[in-house]
Amino acid sequence: MSRIPYKIYLSEEELPRQWYNVRADMKTDHAPILNPGTLKPVTEEELSGIFCEELARQELNTKDRFIDIPEEVQDFYKMYRPSPLVRAYCLEKELDTPAHIYYKFEGSNTSGSHKLNSAVAQAYYAKKQGLTGLTTETGAGQWGTALSMACAYFGLDLKVYMVKNSAEKKPYRKAVMETYGAQVIPSPSDTTEVGRKILQEMPDTTGSLGCAISEAVEVAVTTPNTRYVLGSVLNQVLLHQSIIGLETKIAAEKYDIFPDILIGCAGGGSNLGGLMSAYMTDRLAGKKSPYFIAVEPASCPTLTRGKFAYDFCDTGKVTPLAKMYTLGSGFIPSGIHAGGLRYHGMSPILSQLYHDGFLDEARAVKQTECFEAAVRFARTEGILPAPESSHAIKVAVDEALKCRERGEKKTIIFGLSGTGYFDMMAFQEYINDELVDYVPSDEELEQGFKGIPQL
Repeated sequence: MSRIPYKIYLSEEELPRQWYNVRADMKTDHAPILNPGTLKPVTEEELSGIFCEELARQELNTKDRFIDIPEEVQDFYKMYRPSPLVRAYCLEKELDTPAHIYYKFEGSNTSGSHKLNSAVAQAYYAKKQGLTGLTTETGAGQWGTALSMACAYFGLDLKVYMVKNSAEKKPYRKAVMETYGAQVIPSPSDTTEVGRKILQEMPDTTGSLGCAISEAVEVAVTTPNTRYVLGSVLNQVLLHQSIIGLETKIAAEKYDIFPDILIGCAGGGSNLGGLMSAYMTDRLAGKKSPYFIAVEPASCPTLTRGKFAYDFCDTGKVTPLAKMYTLGSGFIPSGIHAGGLRYHGMSPILSQLYHDGFLDEARAVKQTECFEAAVRFARTEGILPAPESSHAIKVAVDEALKCRERGEKKTIIFGLSGTGYFDMMAFQEYINDELVDYVPSDEELEQGFKGIPQL
């Protein structure tokens, strides 16, 4: 076979026409989402008060393995998809490793990340339903940017509650969202009842995704013809992000590439869940599959040190209860630069797969180690990665170095889910040796666990 090209692209005809719903194949479906008032499984009707009707159906769908991608969404995808599967030849050479390293690059769109895959789908269903506005939260800003693009395309109003820590450190993310017509509010804020309550209890808080979710949900349910949308964690989001894994598998099979190891960063679970989707179906069917590794920040160790329990998805405790790995909805992570990974919980789907052993391993890494890997990657592969993606790069490098030490020729695929061009303050701090690591103590985690409902 001829040399594998640097970038493997699919043709327009090879693009997936359906999303893959992993829940239909799971051996143990994740525990039902509960109404916090009745503690009974939420109904489609109840969810439709928060989400669009079609998204509520997708959230509860356990039967359909494949769901058609609407033609309008397919047309939007064609503006930036397929995304390339890239052979990291230069990184392999620099590491002097026999391993073959590939990355699925999701940063080649204006939002700079994979988030657009779900943003356009959610905006489409909102427009189709006749809604006029959406609300959401954003951590590092990738999701807010992606959704602002999608809402501009479909003519929808958008209000974004951006985690205060990220809003202060990434002003140009805010500028991009506003360029696309979104209103951006640092969270927690005094614009909502729950925001004012959080500020009263924690006036110096840097905010969290849990806080921002609370505010966005409150505004959605009190504003006519408006619904709330979320960029991670939910089943519907992992469904839309499955296009990443589907494309990856099709591209890899064109050159007889099979990953021994599949790596993704994990905050709420959208990137990892999407990347591994097409290979997880093989694992669930008992077929040959990769070794799956989830990588999370040591400062927010949801899978590695959290509890598998029912918990609120937001700090204000206004959302339904989901059974997931959690640090407690009141846990406020330290202000690391990987804002997209600063979430107290993990996708119920990924949580169940991890609990059942189908997701093989979770690793927690420190941010200085991640930025070291990010700089190494930038200097060899020419792409400045997002702080979130650098978590996956760190572990991919570790695995490649193990191959060098052991003389093993393994194939590694990781998700490069975003670019870091709005994160220059973070890179500057790393270069100036000003970046610090923070790992919560057992006592600090226990404070978060105390807020987990005892059901």
